[in-house]
Amino acid sequence: MTERMGMRRKKIMAGVAMYALLALLASLVLIPVLWMVSTAFKSYGETIAKPPRWIPQQISFEAFGRLWSEYPFGTYFKNSFVIVLFSMAVSVFASCLAGYGLTRFRFRGRNSLMTFILVTQMFPSVMLLVPFYSIIGKMHLLDTHLGLILVYISFTVPFCTWTMLGFFRALPLDLDEAARIDGCNSWQCFGRIILPLTLPGIASTSIYAFITSWNEYMFAFILTSRPEMKTLSVGIAEMNGFQQVRWNDMMAASLMASLPLILLFVCLQKYFVSGLTSGAVKS
Repeated sequence: MTERMGMRRKKIMAGVAMYALLALLASLVLIPVLWMVSTAFKSYGETIAKPPRWIPQQISFEAFGRLWSEYPFGTYFKNSFVIVLFSMAVSVFASCLAGYGLTRFRFRGRNSLMTFILVTQMFPSVMLLVPFYSIIGKMHLLDTHLGLILVYISFTVPFCTWTMLGFFRALPLDLDEAARIDGCNSWQCFGRIILPLTLPGIASTSIYAFITSWNEYMFAFILTSRPEMKTLSVGIAEMNGFQQVRWNDMMAASLMASLPLILLFVCLQKYFVSGLTSGAVKS
């Protein structure tokens, strides 16, 4: 009896310690986010008040109003949305085709191609800055949406391809054989049978491609110079002025920039369910 009580007490203590550790780690993530939300609704005077106030004495929307009146925030938002939407769509489509082809067809150089795709992720992005600038410049795509779209596609396609490889490998080849018996060709088998079963993978790669392109700053800063072509991350960074920094404006812009990421995850989270193909083929 005493041993059982001792074991139970150890389990309870271990559970309490685990939850305390998780709460500590969660606080490290949530505190900056809560501070951003709090600062976005403060007046400028409260942002520089000492000691700092967590909760604003009076909720103010003046920072959100200035985003649309004093800053070209709408232009930044439109540029980012157009660039990210096209790069995400192309990356997901290309990675689905590559994942299907590499797992369903045998051809010479298949393993070398997979290794090459993996190796491209081993180079730090800052090392590719000068080559990309030279190539985009020779193509006369500096200060254009297409130039950034091509750069972001090159960043996201390799990782998205390897992610989709895992999902396509998990699908049994019996599905393809059954579809071909029913008269489907390769494209019909891909579009009607295999692709709908990889929705969790498509959701994962879409979120990755969107977040990577939406948050990217370095290449957007170097490859664009005209104010009407700058993206949201560059525009928010330029709110840091020489004379003063309006922290409430920066936090309001950061909060607005976070909303598309939150909405995307909320819309796609239902697809993060494993086992969609369980039972698809009877063993």
